[in-house]
Amino acid sequence: HTPGLCPSHRKTWRSWVAASSSSQSCVWIIVSASFLELSVTELKDIIEKDELNVKQEDAVFEAILKWISHDPQNRKQHISVLLPKVRLALMHAEYFMNNVKMNDYVKDSEECKPVIINALKAMYDLNMNGPSNSDFTNPFTRPRLPYAILFAIGGWSGGSPTNAIEAYDARADRWVNVTCEEESPRAYHGAAYLKGYVYIIGGFDSVDYFNSVKRFDPVKKTWHQVAPMHSRRCYVSVTVLSNFIYAMGGFDGYVRLNTAERYEPETNQWTLIAPMHEQRSDASATTLYGKVYICGGFNGNECLFTAEVYNTESNQWTVIAPMRSRRSGIGVIAYGEHVYAVGGFDGANRLRSAEAYSPVANTWRTIPTMFNPRSNFGIEVVDDLLFVVGGFNGFTTTFNVECYDEKTDEWYDAHDMSIYRSALSCCVVPGLANVGEYAARRDNFTGLALRDEVKYSASTSTLPV
Repeated sequence: HTPGLCPSHRKTWRSWVAASSSSQSCVWIIVSASFLELSVTELKDIIEKDELNVKQEDAVFEAILKWISHDPQNRKQHISVLLPKVRLALMHAEYFMNNVKMNDYVKDSEECKPVIINALKAMYDLNMNGPSNSDFTNPFTRPRLPYAILFAIGGWSGGSPTNAIEAYDARADRWVNVTCEEESPRAYHGAAYLKGYVYIIGGFDSVDYFNSVKRFDPVKKTWHQVAPMHSRRCYVSVTVLSNFIYAMGGFDGYVRLNTAERYEPETNQWTLIAPMHEQRSDASATTLYGKVYICGGFNGNECLFTAEVYNTESNQWTVIAPMRSRRSGIGVIAYGEHVYAVGGFDGANRLRSAEAYSPVANTWRTIPTMFNPRSNFGIEVVDDLLFVVGGFNGFTTTFNVECYDEKTDEWYDAHDMSIYRSALSCCVVPGLANVGEYAARRDNFTGLALRDEVKYSASTSTLPV
């Protein structure tokens, strides 16, 4: 565990896909006739792009080797031109030492020697200072643009709801303030991404409980109201399945709800589905293997450890094995082959604990605890890592962020948000044509500049220091 160092900057990934976010076109780095026939200039132009969507630079280096091996006698000389275009300091150190530094093409090239030395220096600086403090002008440490952006929307901050929106760039481990000043504050709402739009569902603004739903177009940066839900839903649970948005439970200002409904964008209509077995506010929901799971929450009297699953074909809810802990203000997310239930409030304490549910075995198992206790936080999966964002730790709202890697079974610190908040909602938006407008700037930009650049312009009370 290295504070501030997200594991996406040091682990080995296996992604070969490359996508140009500026043109929405895709290039596959695979051993194909068209790829192998690229000129050195064409290959160099591809691999030097920030828009190249690779999670690990190993894939770029291996693509270069495949290209050279197609005609080694004539192409091995080009290693000195191509190698500097790889973000070498972002590689796992062991891979760099064993596979890059010791590669025959590299060792035989005098021009590559200073490249290796400078890459090692950049790698050392990156490991000492972390990516959040690295200089993006260094071509060896400059991260590629992310394929997906994590949005943290609204919440409760400084004693009142906020309209703040921050975008997380997982490749750079940095947050960018993208608040829309025209939007009103909202907390305890749900957020969902579907077919190019971000939906903000229900919630509370300290006066009104909402049944309203707003839709944000992240490309045009416009907001529109869509059809309202049948019920006002604060502390609502939201998920997406088969091109429908599901909104379940919540609090309407009078009672905790067991009702549920789903939204179809094509018809702009909400339709009631079968009610849940329990009244649930402050629960959380996700989708796995074509079914909707909802876990925990508060029924008006006690924090719940129960969970249930919805079958869309039969329109029925079925109770599943209960969680090991009562959890209200819980975070629930599908990750890999399991449903993860994280944090929350058990009636006495905010929790660091987390557990994972296997639909096959109908059992829960504990996973390592988070660094920080939290309830009413954001939760999402980005770049194969499970992120938890903000929340309330039992004493104050927080801005800290951490992520869990199921492959290593460990939690890691990620970069803090700029704004303390709980009762926020998160969603992930993939494949944005204008992803650069939500990502950390790559040009003439340092971690210190980010701190100076972010302005607390959101509609909220004075933020804690």
